[in-house]
Amino acid sequence: MLSQSEPQPGLAKRSFAPVVDLHTRILILGSLPGDASLAQQQYYAHPQNRFWHLLSDVVQTDLVNLDYPTRLQTLLMHQIGLWDVIAHAHRRGSLDSQIRNHSDNDLISLVNTLPNLHTIAFNGATAYKLGSKILQEHGASYRLLSLPSSSPAHTMSYALKLAAWQQLSTLRNA
Repeated sequence: MLSQSEPQPGLAKRSFAPVVDLHTRILILGSLPGDASLAQQQYYAHPQNRFWHLLSDVVQTDLVNLDYPTRLQTLLMHQIGLWDVIAHAHRRGSLDSQIRNHSDNDLISLVNTLPNLHTIAFNGATAYKLGSKILQEHGASYRLLSLPSSSPAHTMSYALKLAAWQQLSTLRNA
């Protein structure tokens, strides 16, 4: 049996490259892509994940029915960027509770390249716990927003999730 500190073959997971540009005002950080996302090489690819639905309501544009590259370009047009707090980890399945031996992405270097950034929103409690700690340890002075996870594993109703995510609507123009 492998201990938590030993690598587990087939369980190594890596995050994607950030989706940002110089106009990014809001950065949404997840924890680490799930298996469906990794298989499709797309952020939030699991069909039951509500991420694209929530952001469609926030930006008032149907992102769900766009092809993936157009979704990303549309987010950037709305000055919203994406990335993950965790660079790589071992995880069985897609649940954050199964993340082991993680290494963090270099959030500080990224945010230092974004001159218009004012808000960092975290998609879920794990992303918030890890990401806010990194940012606060380095004295980053952005508005930090903890949002309920868009994952189907987070069983809060869509209406309640959307009420929290709608904060991004007003912050986009702040």
